[in-house]
Amino acid sequence: MIYLDTHVVVWLYAGKIEKLSEVSKELINGHEVIVSPVVRLELQYLFEIDRITDKANEILFDLSDRIGLTICDQSLNTIVSCALDLSWTRDPFDRMIVANAAINQNNLITKDQNILENYEKAMW
Repeated sequence: MIYLDTHVVVWLYAGKIEKLSEVSKELINGHEVIVSPVVRLELQYLFEIDRITDKANEILFDLSDRIGLTICDQSLNTIVSCALDLSWTRDPFDRMIVANAAINQNNLITKDQNILENYEKAMW
């Protein structure tokens, strides 16, 4: 199981596969792909501030059909409990996305340098 960071979801949806590293492409093709529900919220936020053109549900439904993407059903309380210890970032979205992946020590595909430096299971 491989978790995806928000920007990876946006690139996959837009068909911008060239933005992904070769390792990321191999991991996405070879594993079940999943996102934190916080990615869904961040996507909607990005839509509302005009950084992306489609709503969160449109993006996630499309990727569900195309690549089998699923949304994690881990409880919010469990995610927040894990996120409390991630003091290396002030970004609430990053904190929750990493916490969601970290609960079961899952890999997270991200290009975010701060996450790559602080979450041992982050990959690019």
